[in-house]
Amino acid sequence: MPSPALDALDSSGIVYRIIRHRPVASLAEAARARGVEPADVVKTMVVRRGEGDYVFVLVPGDRAISWPKLRALLGVSRLSLPDARAAAEATGYERGTITPLGSTTAWPVITDERVLGREITLGAGEHGVAVAVRAEDVLAMLKATVADVTEQAGGGYG
Repeated sequence: MPSPALDALDSSGIVYRIIRHRPVASLAEAARARGVEPADVVKTMVVRRGEGDYVFVLVPGDRAISWPKLRALLGVSRLSLPDARAAAEATGYERGTITPLGSTTAWPVITDERVLGREITLGAGEHGVAVAVRAEDVLAMLKATVADVTEQAGGGYG
C-alpha cells in the first residue's frame, strides 16, 4: 500500500525508523507502544487560520497548544481547529493519522521548541504507524518554524 508520508521521508534522504503498533487511545498508550517518553510522541494538529488557510502545529505529547502564543506568532486574532471533514480535505489524512509528511498540501509547519535535540516520533499517515526521526532532520525537511507555542497539558492524546 503506498504511503505518502513514508515516500516523502524516503525522497528527503533523512534517516528514520518505522514503528508499527496497535491503535492507541491515549498518550500513555502511544508512548508505551512506541517505546518512548510521552514528550517524544509529537502530535500533529492542523489549525485553521482563515478560509482555506491552514498550518500544521507539532506539539510534544505532554504539552498543548497555547492559543495566545500561537496567535501572537502568526499575527492573527483568531484560530480554530477544523472539523474532521475539513481537516481531511486540507491534508489528505483522516483525523488520528494527520501528519505534515506527504500531506496533499504543504501547509506551513510550526513546532514547539521543546522537540529540539531529541529523537521524536510522528504519525506516518496510517493508524498504528509512526516514524522515529531526529527532530532537527524532519524540521529542516519541513522548513518548520520553531517557537514556544505550547503550555503544560493534562495528558490528552491529540
